This record gives sequence, structure tokens and C-alpha cells, in this order.
Amino acid sequence: MNEKKQVDKTHYEFYRYMSKGRWASLWHQLDEVIQLKPSNVLEVGPGPGAFKQMAILFGLAVETIDLDPDLKPDHVGSATALPFADASYDVVCAFQMLEHLPYEITLQAFAEMVRVSRRHVVISLPDARPVWQYRFHVPKFGTHALLFPRPIMKQPEHVFDGEHYWEINKQGYELARVTNDFCRVCPLVRTYRVFENPYHRLFVFKCQGKEKGSGY
Repeated sequence: MNEKKQVDKTHYEFYRYMSKGRWASLWHQLDEVIQLKPSNVLEVGPGPGAFKQMAILFGLAVETIDLDPDLKPDHVGSATALPFADASYDVVCAFQMLEHLPYEITLQAFAEMVRVSRRHVVISLPDARPVWQYRFHVPKFGTHALLFPRPIMKQPEHVFDGEHYWEINKQGYELARVTNDFCRVCPLVRTYRVFENPYHRLFVFKCQGKEKGSGY
């Protein structure tokens, strides 16, 4: 497949791209990766580079790869043919990137991420299912945040908008189907939606049999 960039670097201007919800998603991305205590990390499709810059502040060694040299990634290349040896990085991640590929190509790119990871793959994807957000405080038990799916008559059909080829919980891309397809490649540890930005759903996968003695 001849992959082409969909947007130029102006797409990532601060007020155009970095909403408060996206900052919340960035916190969860960092939290998930930092918990894994990786010696090195590869981010596929870094966008404006916010994850890498923040991760460096907290002691992570992050390299990036993207098709677009204007974004100044560490490596220029395709997500479907990563130019790295097997098990090159402890963690490989891609945040709100894989939906920019047709679904079958997404699965190929995910398999490449698993191939070059020693331990974990962390991704986020758009989840289109509408939800209600509730936050409540219980004395002595703290504050709790819950998401409840809103009832819908049927799942909406996805229409390519120039960027997203598909989204979770659009017709044909039910959460169960997407999860099962990814789990055929790599076992899932957990998935959840970001409370402050439920359009973003995170997934953490563990690459089995690549590193002996890991507690993660």
C-alpha cells in the first residue's frame, strides 16, 4: 500500500489540536507507559510530538516514526513496514493513529508493532459510542467517575472524513470485533475509555514469550 500523509503540520497547531480532553488523554497515555517501566519506547505516528516531549521529562527514552518528515520524527517510515528488528523496543505505542488506515491495513500495522515490541503495545482508538459521564463524591471513599453507554437504536455507519477510515462502535466495527481481531495478534491486558475524553479508548497489550522473567 502506498501510504500518504493526510494532514500537514498546521493541523497540530495548539488551539486547533490540543483540547483539554486531549490533554487528559495524554495523561493516561503517559500513565500507562510509565507504569510499564520501559528501557526504550517507540511511538508510531507522533503527531505534534507532545507524548515524546512529556515522556522525556519523566525519564523515558522515546523514539518516533512517521511518514511525514515535516513532523521531524526520529525515523521516517511506514507503520506497515517498521524498519526495526524484532523485539527492538520494550513498549511500542500509537495514539489516535491506527484509525487513519483502512481497517485491514490497521491490523497489519498493529502486527508490525507487536513484532518490534519486547513487552507491551499501548494504543488508543476513537470510540464513537455516546456515553453519559457521572462524577460523585462519597465521604471517606473519595470521588468516583463513571461512564454509562447511552441507548441507541442502531450503530451509525462510518463515512470516511478524509482522516478516519473507521471508528469503534460504528457499523461493522463493534468493540467486540475490534478487540477480538487485535487479540488474535497479541493478548489484551485492559481497555477503557478516558473519562474526561471518552472518544478516546486505550488498550494495553502484552507480548507473550518475548521476555523471560518480566513481572509486567
